[in-house]
Amino acid sequence: MFEAYFGFVGTPFSRDMSVNHLMETESSKELQGRLNYVARVRAFGVFTGDAGTGKTTAIRKFSQGLDSNRYRVLYLSDSALTPRNFYWETLHELGYQPRFYRGDAKRQLQKALAVLTDNEKKTPVVIVDEAHLLSREMLEEIRFLLNARMDSYSALSLILVGQTELREALRLQVNKAIWQRVDIRFHLPALSREETAAYITRHLEIVKAPGEIFTQAAMGVIHEYGEGIPRNLNKLAIACLMAATGQNQKLIDDHLVRVVIESEFEG
Repeated sequence: MFEAYFGFVGTPFSRDMSVNHLMETESSKELQGRLNYVARVRAFGVFTGDAGTGKTTAIRKFSQGLDSNRYRVLYLSDSALTPRNFYWETLHELGYQPRFYRGDAKRQLQKALAVLTDNEKKTPVVIVDEAHLLSREMLEEIRFLLNARMDSYSALSLILVGQTELREALRLQVNKAIWQRVDIRFHLPALSREETAAYITRHLEIVKAPGEIFTQAAMGVIHEYGEGIPRNLNKLAIACLMAATGQNQKLIDDHLVRVVIESEFEG
């Protein structure tokens, strides 16, 4: 495989790479700062970005960095999340057997959150991933969930993470009441050309690449075709490494990248 050919100690551009090893950009640092603020003050945050920009990776890093003595993370990712499923999944994560009826489960969750905050002195951090897929009914339920103790108290930190459509949907007039409740908003942009080059270099450093693998021109083509989206960059970079291995070529230039694009991505 290409790892042995290039003398790598691991596989670059892979999804299972430790979040502590990944490159930080100004945008990713700001995202982490805002996520931590939402957790600290029990706020409601909405975080968006195009598909493949690294939102879920950022959430994983954020969750791993929270003090388990102070926070309890509840992560949900369900493309068909309903209010009933929401209460059931969160209660299961907290170790409770959910009540059958939705209203009973809702009150049960409210009591469970009160136990966490008042007795155990922990802040529940509820993260809903793929939130751009949430139904209107589920969005309304989230608004009601935030209305605790006559709107004077927040029992949890609530974080919605989704693609750009989530931000657009919440801005609609029909969702105005929900959008007004959002305390923190952030949109994660794609990488710039310079950041893409640094991103590729960082991945190669992690696997201890013995020297230059991609020329500057090659990284420019990768950025242009991948539009600065990490997921796209990963796929194209790996395809180029495989192609170079097959051609017994140690240096990947812009010509090889274009050949790979034409043959594997546009063919």
